Amino acid sequence: MRGSSSISEARWFAVTITLTTLSAITISAAAAYIFKRKCNSLKSKINELESSLISCSDKCASERQGRIRAQKLLRKQLTQPKSQNPNLTSYPMIPIGTVHSCFSTRYGTPRQPLLVPLARACLVFNTTRVPPASLEGLADYSHCWIIYVFHLNTDLEKMWKHPSQSGFKAKVRVPRLKGGRMGVFGTRSPHRPCPIGLTVAKVEAVQGNMILLSGVDLVDGTPVLDVKPYLPYCDSIQDAVVPNWLMEDNLFSVASISFSEDFASSLENCWIMAEKKSLYASPGEFQSLVTQVLAWDIRSLSQRIRPHDVILKKEKDQLLGDTSDVDEHLDETAFVRDREQNSPNSMEVIYHLILEGLDVSYKIDHDGNVIVEKVSTFAVLDNKINSSYNYLTWKDKLR
Repeated sequence: MRGSSSISEARWFAVTITLTTLSAITISAAAAYIFKRKCNSLKSKINELESSLISCSDKCASERQGRIRAQKLLRKQLTQPKSQNPNLTSYPMIPIGTVHSCFSTRYGTPRQPLLVPLARACLVFNTTRVPPASLEGLADYSHCWIIYVFHLNTDLEKMWKHPSQSGFKAKVRVPRLKGGRMGVFGTRSPHRPCPIGLTVAKVEAVQGNMILLSGVDLVDGTPVLDVKPYLPYCDSIQDAVVPNWLMEDNLFSVASISFSEDFASSLENCWIMAEKKSLYASPGEFQSLVTQVLAWDIRSLSQRIRPHDVILKKEKDQLLGDTSDVDEHLDETAFVRDREQNSPNSMEVIYHLILEGLDVSYKIDHDGNVIVEKVSTFAVLDNKINSSYNYLTWKDKLR
């Protein structure tokens, strides 16, 4: 019996081993099958990715060839006479630099160049378009021409419309004509069919990709299209003639400028922070800038005629906005402050001139006497002034 039992156990053991082996073989075969399927799937995906990559490469090459052909065609068209190229309506122009000016807003920015000799600006070029080597030789000239864009015009969006819908005005109000109108090409109005400006400035210094200018009439942030040296032998016309209405030299000059007792202390308090970002060496030099700017009546025609009627109460953040009036584009920085004087309804007009982010408040009476009251920090503009363009950057290069 024991022998039979041992044989049965051996058989059972052998069967178990066989079944286990078969089970392992089956599992291995299944795993191998799954692995093979995954490999095939991955291989298929790799093939798809390779095909997609080849397709993308071919497409990029085709697009590159297309761009090259388009560039060659454009260059060819630009070199053709106008009669052979009647369909060309736009040209490859883009700003090459930006002006960082002492004039934070349009109000106070001179109407013409060189009227304020201390008005400084740093013209910074985009090095991706203008390598610093492009400025070599410019420092040998005393002055340069600057071609720029009137980027703060309120009618810029109309320039994109069809001429029949642009609302372009052929005549503009002229300050020297006391509101009289003149054809736009007979004036230097910023509101033109193409908002391009031309000005001249003194070249104080050149460094890297920057030019320090003085005598500017450019507001901060002005985009620049080109710079050319000023050539006296051909740019200065000795026998040039201008209309009679331009001959009144004292039309915009003020009678006197004085500073309040609080002005010096308020400027000293602001200068602690302003000095790091200023283009001026000291509070005294900044005060001289204020004197030169306010030596001209910078108010618009409507402000001079009806100062209490045209001034609106505005928040300071509106100093950065635009107006739609051609001549009165300077109105946006005047404020009214109510005071009890002879009658409860009387109002005293306080004007605000923003220079380098400092708010210079002043009054002007009917006789043209200016009283500068104080200076305060204009927080809205404070962060916009870059300390990389300050006086210390140019101190060693100033003439």
